[in-house]
Amino acid sequence: MNYNHVAHPRLVDRKNTKPVKVSDNAVGFNGKLAMRITKIVGSMWCAYAFGLFDLLSLPSAMRTGIQAIVAWVAQTFLQLVLLSIIMVGQNLQSAASDRRAEQTYNDAEMILHECLELHRHLDAQDQTLKDLIKRIELNGSSPTN
Repeated sequence: MNYNHVAHPRLVDRKNTKPVKVSDNAVGFNGKLAMRITKIVGSMWCAYAFGLFDLLSLPSAMRTGIQAIVAWVAQTFLQLVLLSIIMVGQNLQSAASDRRAEQTYNDAEMILHECLELHRHLDAQDQTLKDLIKRIELNGSSPTN
């Protein structure tokens, strides 16, 4: 029995591609601008700046009473500061996801390499078996005897 390996079409395409990363999705001017703004707003420095900026209106809220303080905390401080802090967390999660994707890609690459090596090993064994069968047949014995 003769075996001919038929490579999967993805094998060629795989060599030309790398794992997809979040930053790869920034297409065109709008996409790149959105990624840049997200990166800036999603930083702890931006959260600190928002926090300091919000503190400017705190004295006014404190003079007005408890209702204004609650509104200030809920509408101003939490929304602006937590927005940036949540984005920092999402950016960290995104980076971890990109690293996992890279590791998965590299693992798949390694598995493919090992499978191709196994294929070459089996080809070598097939050739050795064919050579042994040919030698046995030349010596006048049947391999089934």
